[in-house]
Amino acid sequence: MTARVLIVDDVPANLKLLDAKLTAEYFDVLKASSGLEALEKAKDEQPDIILLDVMMPGMDGFEVCRRLKSMPETEHIPVVMVTALDQPKDRVQGLEAGADDFLTKPLNDLALFARVRSLVRLKMVTDELRMREATGQRIGALGTKEGDAFLMSAPGRILVIDDRPTSLKRITETLADSHNVTVAETQEELMQLAATGDYDLHIVSLTLQEFDGLRLCSQLRSLEATRQTPILAIVEEGDTPRLVRALDMGVNDYLVRPVERNELVARARSQLKRKRYQDYLRDKFQQGLELAITDGLTGLYNRRYMEGHLATLVEDAANTGKPVSLLIFDIDHFKPVNDTYGHPAGDAVLRQFADRISSNVRGVDLACRLGGEEFVVVMPDTDIAFATTVAERLRQCVAAKPFILDEAGRELNVTVSIGIAMTSGPKDTAAKLLERADQGLYRAKRDGRNRVSAEAA
Repeated sequence: MTARVLIVDDVPANLKLLDAKLTAEYFDVLKASSGLEALEKAKDEQPDIILLDVMMPGMDGFEVCRRLKSMPETEHIPVVMVTALDQPKDRVQGLEAGADDFLTKPLNDLALFARVRSLVRLKMVTDELRMREATGQRIGALGTKEGDAFLMSAPGRILVIDDRPTSLKRITETLADSHNVTVAETQEELMQLAATGDYDLHIVSLTLQEFDGLRLCSQLRSLEATRQTPILAIVEEGDTPRLVRALDMGVNDYLVRPVERNELVARARSQLKRKRYQDYLRDKFQQGLELAITDGLTGLYNRRYMEGHLATLVEDAANTGKPVSLLIFDIDHFKPVNDTYGHPAGDAVLRQFADRISSNVRGVDLACRLGGEEFVVVMPDTDIAFATTVAERLRQCVAAKPFILDEAGRELNVTVSIGIAMTSGPKDTAAKLLERADQGLYRAKRDGRNRVSAEAA
């Protein structure tokens, strides 16, 4: 993996040394010697990660980090603060400023490179989700971005495993003030809870006596249900090889024993916020997908989705010999409904019509709105005889009960004409099937409407 790294330090020798180390590991390095220069380069160059010195004249690293995290152009870029300060309060101050990690000089090269690669991987995931969200906003499928206050509006659900009673007590008591904490006693219990509990954060000790903490982390990363949940590992001071392996396998963050309460709170909050932001982006993307393939008025699938789905079914039918039938509906005399009662009344008819179709077809059938007052039902593994029976039932269902036009309770009797077609062999296509069903619909309308007409034999 390679990445663009912006290093920020007011000491030229430090810049040169870090540049050499990162370049040797095939990173693309950018350099800045002051806080203002760092802000400009971060905004213009969009690096994948920023290594930021704390002690700088004019504007220190804490202030630079706060400004980076407050600008929309740079808020998503991971920041690792690098300093000779080694007190817990300094780490907490950095984390509260928005930093993703806090490394103390002299830097351990293995830990540094592992941390950079880990954070870059996380950024790649977030960048992909952000790009999808931006695309959804451009095409109007998603609204504009909300503020991020909602990310921490509810308590987090945290799952912990640590076999040191004093450490476990410190962790649970510290986090229980703001979050819901569950403790797992064994590896099996942790995996069972994690797979079914929908947790926001896993805290795993890497120094468990009866279980392999690294293997636990590996299992959490392997399961679909827990793959996206952040892991906060607890390691011994100086246990760099274990920490490097943990970061390489996907552990998101770590704490060094003895666990400092304020740092625990800050790191847990940082991971919870990132998890919820990624969940938010994924939910938005899913909403965008649903909006792209569904009709906004009726909630049925739209023509774009129907055409792709139908093409797949017709292709499968050519290989398996199982027939696909297609029903196409047209509401009789629909234009006078809009002209006489108004478009809101017409929309009410369309929504109720869609509901009646949906409630009278099978789960495997696909109901969609083709456009205007035309609807389609795609019926896999269905011959023309059964499709005709279903179409007749749908026709009767539409005609049997008046449609409600408005809140005043005005009613209108509505009928529908239906055309039917079935796949005809290995050379058939979705377009041909739709055309034949449309010809059946034309005959139904020509012969007096409110009837079902199958394609000619």
